[in-house]
Formats: sequence, C-alpha cells, structure tokens
Amino acid sequence: MHIKHRLAASLVPLCLWAATAPAYAQLAAGQRCAVHSGPQTAALVELYSSEGCSSCPPADRRLNALRLEAGASSLVVPLALHVTYWDQIGWKDPLAQPQFDARQAELLRHQPRHVAYTPQFFVGGTELRGWEAQLPQAIRRINATTAHVAISLSATPGPEGQLLLEADASAPDAQTNGQLYVAISESAIVSKVLRGENRGATLQHDAAVRLWLGPVALAQGRAQLRREVKLPASWRPEQLQVVAFVQGADSSAILQAVSTAQCAKGVL
Repeated sequence: MHIKHRLAASLVPLCLWAATAPAYAQLAAGQRCAVHSGPQTAALVELYSSEGCSSCPPADRRLNALRLEAGASSLVVPLALHVTYWDQIGWKDPLAQPQFDARQAELLRHQPRHVAYTPQFFVGGTELRGWEAQLPQAIRRINATTAHVAISLSATPGPEGQLLLEADASAPDAQTNGQLYVAISESAIVSKVLRGENRGATLQHDAAVRLWLGPVALAQGRAQLRREVKLPASWRPEQLQVVAFVQGADSSAILQAVSTAQCAKGVL
C-alpha cells in the first residue's frame, strides 16, 4: 500500500465490472443502448490506481475479474480511476487525470481516515481496506438494500465518432438530496511501462475512466444530464462502457448506479 499524504481538513475537491463484449459491440455498431436501474442497489466499485505504483497491478487484475468473481446475479459497476500524484516518480500514467485525485479526496472527506493511497478501493462510496477478502461480501451487502433512486441511461452513437449521452435520475421522495454523475470507461487497454516501479511490465486495464461528467444536483427529486461527446480516435468504441450513478449530496454514499454493460443482458 502506498500512502500519498494525509489530506488536510480544508481540502476542497473539484467538482462503473468490465462489461462483456456484446455490450461494447452495440456502441461500435451504431446501435442505441438504453438501460434502467432496478429495485436493488447496484454496488459502485471505485479503484484508485496508478501505473507508477508497484502494488497496483494485483488490484487492477482483481477489478478486471470482478464480475466473474461476484457472480452473474450480482449488481456491480466497476470503475478504475488513475491518479496523477505518482506521475512525478519515474512514470507518467497516460490514464491519469487530476480530477480523479480530486474525486478520491472528496470521498475521503467522508471517511474515518482521510488518507489517500494506491491501490484504494471504495464500494458504494465507502473505503474498503480489506478488499482482498471482503469485496464479494461488500457487494452482496449493498445489493441487498432497496434503492431510493432510479436511473435511466442511454448512449447513442452518431456520425464521425459522436456519442450522445442521456441520463435521468429520479427519487420518489422529492426531498432526496443527491448528485448525478456520468462516466465513460474503456477496457482491454494494454500499456507497456518503461520506467518507475513497474518498469518493463505490460499492464492491462479494464473499466478505466476516460471521461467524467457531473455533478448535476437533484432538484425536487430529479436530475438530467445530456451531453454529446466527440470520441477521440484513440478510444475503441467496441471497448467503451457508460456509467451513471447518484451520490448523496452530503455524504459519499452511492444511492444507485447503472451501466450500459446491461445491454449484453438484453436490457434495451
């Protein structure tokens, strides 16, 4: 475990399971993918990682295999967010973004221990230090709870690499305070590390976040996010996944999450 630093209390942050091939293929083939969350709460699993961290590859592999490990009946949405604070130590991670550092810091504001490190797992917005043994149990515990928010998410490919993202969140209780986020992740990314702690290693990343959108606050129990995205040529549409989730406005708790990976199960 690599500790970054103890976050100061005054730090203010800036403000998805690897999907199976058929779900990615729908985006690549120009088909609209539309999914809807169900009555149970899906477990959003966030892994904070870096290609410059020698302890991270085992955690990356665990996230890559999470859907298989959790079982077909599990509702799990994995995301790998690569942080930048390792970039000064020998290797600049091509997947790292400063906003992921801020996201990690924001989650830690609501945890008992405000320490950022890699690899660091959060399940449902709560840090899970014993992830080696406790991930399946944590996922099942969240899946056993009734969701208080419903999310509809669609991704519609357009011409010349355009992708229209539409997410709607609603809560039966109009007083529910929450924030809607949308992310695009990519899987089967292969990277050859030339320097740093993982020098000479070839790493594979699944569910690595490429684009992060939000938050959009729920107003009277509803929130909408519409965005047309121009996909960079280096992103492979057949390996992309779109995720939407709602987080409590005054906590790190994830109220519900959904992923276009469900399209592989016929949720259209």
